[in-house]
Amino acid sequence: MSAPKKLFIKTYGCQMNVYDSERMAEALGGEGYVETKSPDDADMILLNTCHIREKAAEKVYSELGRFKGLKAEKPDLKIGVAGCVAQAEGQEIMRRQPLVDLVVGPQSYHRLPEMEAKAREGEKVLDTDFPEEDKFEKLKNRPKAKRGPTAFLTVQEGCDKFCAFCVVPYTRGAEVSRPADRILREAQDLVERGVREITLLGQNVNAYHGAGPNGDMTLAQLIWELDKVDGLERIRFTTSHPNDMQDDLIEAHGTCAKLMPYLHLPVQAGSDKILKRMNRAHTAESYLRLIERIRAARPDILISGDFIVGFPEETEADFQATLDLVEEVKYGTAYSFKYSTRPGTPAAERPQLDPKEADDRLQRLQALLTKQQREVQDSMVGRDVTVLFEKAGRFPGQMVGKSDYLHAVHVADCDRAIGDLARVRILSSGANSLAGALID
Repeated sequence: MSAPKKLFIKTYGCQMNVYDSERMAEALGGEGYVETKSPDDADMILLNTCHIREKAAEKVYSELGRFKGLKAEKPDLKIGVAGCVAQAEGQEIMRRQPLVDLVVGPQSYHRLPEMEAKAREGEKVLDTDFPEEDKFEKLKNRPKAKRGPTAFLTVQEGCDKFCAFCVVPYTRGAEVSRPADRILREAQDLVERGVREITLLGQNVNAYHGAGPNGDMTLAQLIWELDKVDGLERIRFTTSHPNDMQDDLIEAHGTCAKLMPYLHLPVQAGSDKILKRMNRAHTAESYLRLIERIRAARPDILISGDFIVGFPEETEADFQATLDLVEEVKYGTAYSFKYSTRPGTPAAERPQLDPKEADDRLQRLQALLTKQQREVQDSMVGRDVTVLFEKAGRFPGQMVGKSDYLHAVHVADCDRAIGDLARVRILSSGANSLAGALID
């Protein structure tokens, strides 16, 4: 028997890219590939790229440049670029980096085995189509390995919102939701392979409208179906849009025991003028009233958010409105970024703010968010939480897992195994994690 070929995948960006990388590994696993942690050992290198961050494409070209020497040493090494930069750049990647053998967009990775075979024959292969066939169904018979206790599961892709700063509608396409029965089959398969917590993924996940037995289902209805899966103990979802936070989903947060008390609900800005320029289609007031309703349904829920500062035309008063909103919501965690242009998006054509001014605002916002995050973490001390253990800690006898609220929790003198759920009393709060002890 010939030795297995080795595959190295480097994943950038969002959780959906992590999920896609796992599916690409499964697709190529059927062709005799096993994953390796080092590009030096690989017979194929795949960069699964993200186009959200600043200068994303240039970072990919820089990364590819590092493989020139390796390609010279191993002429049979195949190098591919996948994901959103692949979708956006396509032919330009092939032109600028001749060492690249294949380019595949995020909707076509189920075609990787055929693309790999052509690349082995010396062809340069490009596929950035939006094919009609279901890429998820094409992979359902691939070899599947034992899994850890947590997993991502894509239920929805694409976005129809067309926020002025965002490339997702152009790189992932229009909103498409997977049929509920296929999601439930995949969830059952994950549980049989050791998964106890599933995070449902979508660029706009709460706009989910997949086909069910009696018509299209909402995300809340899908969650209630997943609630029936034996062995699945926890359900999460991300990323949501405020305009798609329907009543039944808010209610589910208060009534579905498996749906965790954590919600990532990006607002982006606190100024109605900037929200309108962003094409967000909600106001600061409507967002705040939505948070009130969610907390009325689940008072202990931890709210997470996204923020962009330094957006074109943002004044100091607009920025202060964002700080005011943050003060009112009190976020348990948040992600904040300085605005950077994305070619092809409406905001890229507008006059840009002074970078120094944007940097100053970002530092001020992050200082407030960090303060709030620490206050929420400190408030957990003395409370009892449920922890799903995911790995061994750095010290003998220590285990690390996530609480219901998605806090990392370290437990010393822990006799539990990976995949176990246990009640833990929080004893102390660190910079980015909590420490606790098992409750007998």
